[in-house]
Amino acid sequence: MTLREAQERVDAWIKTYGVRYFSELTNMACLTEEVGELARIMARRYGDQSFKEGEKQDPAEEMADVLWVLICLANQTGVDLTEALEKSFQKKTSRDKERHKNNPKL
Repeated sequence: MTLREAQERVDAWIKTYGVRYFSELTNMACLTEEVGELARIMARRYGDQSFKEGEKQDPAEEMADVLWVLICLANQTGVDLTEALEKSFQKKTSRDKERHKNNPKL
């Protein structure tokens, strides 16, 4: 599935099952919440914390939730994520084409 297809599918789902998009501010809060849930899993799986009994352990579900809400925000604000990602690649390539290669820390 392409980013454009994902944006179209989320939009169709919202219009069919979701009644309407939550407000942009609510979705921003939801995005923050989902990122926090992903951070908790990452801290426990790859960091020093341990999982509590019954706690979710699969980061894939939380990553998908983050992507879902980000797509909602893109749809609401008229952002074409394919175009935005292409621009980000161009910016990073122009800005960082030698930076990482010359980083002695890497």
